[in-house]
Amino acid sequence: MIVRILPGAEAELEAIGDYIARDNPRRALSFVRELRDRCMSLADMPLAYPLVPRYEDCGVRHRVHGSYQIFYRVTGRPERVDVIHVLHNARDIAAILFP
Repeated sequence: MIVRILPGAEAELEAIGDYIARDNPRRALSFVRELRDRCMSLADMPLAYPLVPRYEDCGVRHRVHGSYQIFYRVTGRPERVDVIHVLHNARDIAAILFP
């Protein structure tokens, strides 16, 4: 299965790295790498993670990594995983996912 990290999610990963790099550049690189690895591993079991509550109709699922959530959809034929957002839990997630 193909995993695509969409441009908005790529920008969020970069912003996460920039934020962490202010205090610890080395950890910023390793943490963003961890987040990317978690995104790519969605190819193995994309339906293993829950749908976002109250938004099941949109097909958006999420996977937690530390204080961050990876939001994605399984779409298309052939099936693929589209990572749409990578957000810190402190953000207003509902407003970002469903403006």
